[in-house]
Amino acid sequence: MIIALQKKKENIAEYLLYMWQVEDLLRACQLDETTIGNMLTERFGQYPSMTEATMSQIRQWYMDLNQMMLSEGKRESGHLQINDNVIIELTDLHLRLLKSGQDAIYTSCYYSTLPIIVELRSKSGAEKKGEIETCFTALYGKLLLHLQGKEVTSETDLAMRQISKFVGLLAEKYRMYKNGELDLD
Repeated sequence: MIIALQKKKENIAEYLLYMWQVEDLLRACQLDETTIGNMLTERFGQYPSMTEATMSQIRQWYMDLNQMMLSEGKRESGHLQINDNVIIELTDLHLRLLKSGQDAIYTSCYYSTLPIIVELRSKSGAEKKGEIETCFTALYGKLLLHLQGKEVTSETDLAMRQISKFVGLLAEKYRMYKNGELDLD
């Protein structure tokens, strides 16, 4: 909860990847409240500065997410609607940035990334996924490979660097837009 709130304020891309990781963590706990509670006790109870009130808020946050996953039928796969909404917001901003023509750097970065996105969509059979979701899926896949200690080819690493650059730029534009520093009208 604390990490998610901080990431949501600072970097929406990191927030979304973190939330996808939380979804997988809850699935690893088989969406079982006792297992999730035990995991929280071990993970957050080790910090001496953690108050019982904060621990309670964190526990409730995980339980609420767990309940959402159950009610939305995300037991095996898929993302919570709150996370899909972030993709929708980012896609909307992305399209508005392109349409406005105000940011040549953003547009150039997007068109440099587009061939990679098209290739990923065709290889994965994810033609129905939008471009922004495809980028996040690729980044999350790389994160999972890294966590599993698996290596990626230099070609894949280069592609992921380009996607990361593009998504990072989109995240910065999102932050600016949310802070009223970016006018697209």
